[in-house]
Amino acid sequence: QVQLVESGGGLVQAGGSLRLSCAASGRTSNTYVMNWFRQAPGKEREFVTAISWSGISTVYADSVKGRFTISRDNGKNTVYLQMNSLKPEDTAVYYCGASLGWATRPSDFLTLTNYWGKGTLVTVSS
Repeated sequence: QVQLVESGGGLVQAGGSLRLSCAASGRTSNTYVMNWFRQAPGKEREFVTAISWSGISTVYADSVKGRFTISRDNGKNTVYLQMNSLKPEDTAVYYCGASLGWATRPSDFLTLTNYWGKGTLVTVSS
């Protein structure tokens, strides 16, 4: 079992920045692929970004490329999501996920994710 706890959400103005954290605990949690997803009100959960266990490989949704950066510190069992140039359409609950595999398509990370956090709310005002 892997437990995931997100933090760092909040209210920010458009153009601002936030850094989310996801603290992982449990057996060999630092060997998992770590992901971030988000779900806006009335919409389906969507993939945002993923990072391999080594941190070498990353993939981003087109909507956040160049603005968001995922990183991980395996010594601290923590994954980070640095979000810059935030837009009102980035408003959502952000979820951290852990998966054993690397998806061939970004949309496939959703079905590969084995463990989920409870989410943290990010609100971007215009």
